[in-house]
This record gives sequence, structure tokens and C-alpha cells, in this order.
Amino acid sequence: MSLGALSLIKQLWLAIIALLLLSFIGSLAVSITSSRDYIEQEVRIKNSDNATALALSMSQLDKDTVTLELLVAAQFDTGYYRRISLRDTDGTVLIERSAQSYQGSVPQWFRQLIDFDVPSGVATVQDGWRQFGTLELESQHSFAYDSLWRSTLELAGWFLLAGAVSLALALVIVRGIQRPLNRVVAQAQDISAQRFTTISEPRTLELRQLAQAMNQLSANVHQMLNSESQKLDELRRRLQHDPVTDALSRDVFMGRLSALLESDEARASGLMVMVRVNELDKLNERLGHQTTDQLLRALVMQLATLDTTSESPLIGRLNGSDFALLIPLAEDAEALKVALQQALDHTAALASDVVLPAAITPYSANDQRGLLLAALDAALAEAESDSAYHRIVIRHHQHHSLFTTHAEWRAALINAIDQGPQLAYFPVVDEQNHVLHYECPARLSLGEQWQAAGIFIPWVTRFGLEPRLDLAVVKAALAQLETQPEQRLGINLSVASITHAQFVTELRALLEGAPMLAARLCFEVPATLNLQALTSLRGLCNTLRPLGCQFGIEHVGADFNKLAELHDIGLSYLKIDSSLIRGLDTSHEQQTIVRGMATLCHSLGIQVIAEGVTEPQELMHAFLSGMDGVTGPGVRL
Repeated sequence: MSLGALSLIKQLWLAIIALLLLSFIGSLAVSITSSRDYIEQEVRIKNSDNATALALSMSQLDKDTVTLELLVAAQFDTGYYRRISLRDTDGTVLIERSAQSYQGSVPQWFRQLIDFDVPSGVATVQDGWRQFGTLELESQHSFAYDSLWRSTLELAGWFLLAGAVSLALALVIVRGIQRPLNRVVAQAQDISAQRFTTISEPRTLELRQLAQAMNQLSANVHQMLNSESQKLDELRRRLQHDPVTDALSRDVFMGRLSALLESDEARASGLMVMVRVNELDKLNERLGHQTTDQLLRALVMQLATLDTTSESPLIGRLNGSDFALLIPLAEDAEALKVALQQALDHTAALASDVVLPAAITPYSANDQRGLLLAALDAALAEAESDSAYHRIVIRHHQHHSLFTTHAEWRAALINAIDQGPQLAYFPVVDEQNHVLHYECPARLSLGEQWQAAGIFIPWVTRFGLEPRLDLAVVKAALAQLETQPEQRLGINLSVASITHAQFVTELRALLEGAPMLAARLCFEVPATLNLQALTSLRGLCNTLRPLGCQFGIEHVGADFNKLAELHDIGLSYLKIDSSLIRGLDTSHEQQTIVRGMATLCHSLGIQVIAEGVTEPQELMHAFLSGMDGVTGPGVRL
């Protein structure tokens, strides 16, 4: 592996280790060399001094061979000498004692490496005034080798200790560098995956400059998304809203109502309100256009206060004088009547003799839009015929209910969830008719039949059973993937589930037990996300992304203004609500809005999928408007 292929941290470790080894080897070499030179110098002096002293002693003795030999033997037997020889003036050896070149435990390689080069000590032996001979003396090097070997081992030990301490300090320093570096690398990987995250700036200058540049990039993307979202929102309001009251236009409101009634979500049931401003033409003549417009705007604002659960209340201006309001999840019509009466009173206080009859009726999934509006019209006519100025009529219509009491519903739902849901399969296809994934809404066995989600989801929401149901659906999806692992399944998660800490923990444990199957799951959450839900969604994505799961948002309407807040989450796709797709082939306004939403999503690497496609012309214009996939009754494999 080339050095360039190594990570920066590995290269840093190699550099640290190389420097330590270089320092150790260099210091050891310098120390050994200086010690060797010092020892050689000391041994040279010793040889010279000992040879001179021994020669002086011989000069003072009689020069018979036995006496001189005894003196040499006595000196040699001290063990400090390797060789002592006495030669006459002709060079003939008179006396010589020698020993082995080395005695000790120092390794041979070390002795060969050191190899002391010390000249013999030479001195002249006198016999009176004449020269008797020459004495040569070589000291034994064993002690020098032993001493240098011990000092080398001690020095190596100290260096190893110092190296270990240095490596420990280096480990702390490298980890201090690695943590911010890992954050920068993770941010770079996020940006390459078009998740524009931000991080805290490291203290290291170079990393801080890099982090500042990437944070600025993420901030610029966020600013761009905010700007483009605002422009798109302004365009949407100009095209879809009444310019006087800012309520939805009739066609748009009717599209939203139809999409809601055909959906399987909890918001597909609730209460619908219709208010009429009686004799608007005469009121306009009496009060003037400006005052009348202020009155109508006040009415819309008061109606908006009745929906306390939605970020964008669904209020539509059906014609000049009729206004409609949808309040999802609402049940108590009598309580709503009281609140509506107060709202109408506040509005009527702005002008005298204003008559505002109103009607309330419940709606639920699979209701017929025409029948629902007819019931409201009848109730509104009844309210108009009353002599009171602000009569409100509640028109109940009978719905077939599987169970009569809340207790029966709760018990049946818990039993059905524990028994296990069944999954329906609706394909999501691209322009080449290849399956991107299958939408898998749940079916529960209630009343001895498998019921669609629109029947039981409102009750599941009412009892807070969403986490329990969603976990059961994930288990059913994993069981399906065991038999058909090539499929990719889309699973709906409720907002209540993703904000439930225990659910997230159980979901992660469940998916970690089947990591190969988990990578084939797509989790979808509804577009009704508040700030807490956005934070929970971000945490869920970070938790499950290592397992290969995909994430998407469904039922995204034209008023979805959270795209800028999703730039760092890493969504795979957004599903455009059917209210924007229905009639797409005939509405240039819808095409403009859908195309703008697709462009914004593509800038973040997010796929865009059209929901509720029913006609071939809608399907064609969906792809022409930039959709990456479609789903709905009109999709056929």
C-alpha cells in the first residue's frame, strides 16, 4: 500500500514512530561511539602506564630469565591483561604470556560492532646504561566490553521507557486531533450525500478553516432553500389562495377535501364547518369594499383559531359568501359549536346587522364529497331560515361503526394488533415502470374482516396505540422480506411513534437483529411535522441510517415549508400529496408548483414521488413536471 493510500492518522502515527526510532537509534549510536572512544583512550593510557611501570621494575632487577619470568607471570595473573611479551634488542621473544581474546557474556555481534582498536603499551627495559629489551603490554578488553554492554542496555531501557511515555502522550494528542478530524470527515461525507450538516469548529487552524468553509456551504444551502421556499410559497398563495381573505380557492379546497377523504391517515376524520355571509352584495354596498373585505378577512382569521392542532388550517372560500373549514381529529360538535359562536360574534362585532349562519357536520374516510357538501348545504339553509342572526346547525349523519363504545374499540384494536397486521402492496414506479418500492399500509382484522387503515387509524390515534401498531407493522414487513428479500417495502410511521423514545429503542433493536432485511425498508412519516417531530425525525434517521434504511415524507402539500429544515436529515424521497396531483394535466398552476417543489428537492438529492395518480394523463404530466416516481390507482405494473 502506498503512503498516499494511508489515512492521515496512520501517516501521523508512522511519522511519530519513525521520529522516535530515529531519535533512539541516533542517541544510542552517539552514546556508544562516545563511550567507545572514551574507553579506548583510557585503555591506551593504561597500557602505556602499566608497560612503563613494569619495565621500570624489570630494569631494577637482576636480568636472569627466571626472575623476569616470575615478575611477568605475577603481573599477568592479575587478569587484567591479554598479552605481555619481552623481546631482546634483536627482536627475539624472551618471555611471553597471553590469554584468550575475550572472556565474558557479551554477544559476539556487539563485540564485532564495537571492536576496540587500542595499540599496545611499549616500554624499554634497561640494564644499567644499556638497553636490555622491549616490553609490550595489551590490556584485556573483556571488562571494557562488559561495561559498554551494560551501559548500552541501561540506555536502551531508558529510551524504551521514554518512548512508551512519548507514545502515550502522542496517543492523547492524536486522539485530540482525530476527534475534530472525524467530525470534519463525517461532515464532508454528509455533504457528498447532499446532507448539508454543520459542526462545531475545531481548534486546529487548518481543520477550523475547512470546517468554516463547509459550514458556510451548508448555511448557504439553507439560505438558498429558505429563499426558494419563500418564493414558491408566494407563488402558491398567488395561484391557490383568494387574494382578499387568503383562504384557499374553491378548486384547491375541494381537491384537498377529496384527497383527505380518500386517505388512510388519522386526519381523514373530523368536523367540517361552513359559514355564509348573508346578502354579501347589500353588505358591500352599505359598508363599502374596504370594510367588507376587512370583515371577510376577520372571519377567516376567527375560523383559523378553531383548529388548534394544524399548522395550516384548511379554510376555503367556496364562492363569494361561503367559507368552509376542516378540523381533523375533532369529535365534539357541541364544543365546536360554542367556539364557533364566539368566533362569529367577534366577527359580527365589526359591523352592524351582519348575518352569519353556519353549519357543522362530521366527516370520515371514504365519505362521498358530494353527499357531505349536500348535508352541509341543507344544514346551512336551515340555519338561514332561522330568525336568529348567528344560528348554527349541527347535521349528524349515520356512519356504520364496527363497535359501539370506546372500550370495545380499544379491546378490539389491541387484540388485532397483537394478532398481527396484514400488509397491502401498492407499487411506486419510475418513468421506466421499474418498481422503486411498495407502499405497505396496514390492515387489521376487525369485525371478522380485514379493515383498511382509514377505518381504524382515527381510533388508534385516539387511544395512543400508534407505537404499538407501527412496531407490529415493521415485524410483519421483516417477515415478508424473509420470503422475498429482493423487495423494498415502504412502512408508515406516525409522528407519535417517532417521538416515543421506547419505540425508537425497540425499533433499533428489532432492525439490528436483521440488518440485511433492514436495508430493504423505507420509513415514511406524514408531513404534519412540528419542531419536536423534526428533531425526533433527525435522531431516528441518524440512528437507523447505518443499517441502510431509507426515509421519506408522505402527503406533502404545496404549503409544506419545512424543506429548508430537512437539508441535514438525509431524506431519500418526498411524496407529493394527491391534492396537487389530481387534475395536474389540466392545471398550469399545479404544474408550476409541483415543478418548483421537484427542483428544490432535487437540489438536496431527494427523489420526488407523486401520490394518488388516477389517469394516464396525470401520470405523464407528473413525470414532465419532474417527478421521479408515481403511485396511485392509475399505476399498473
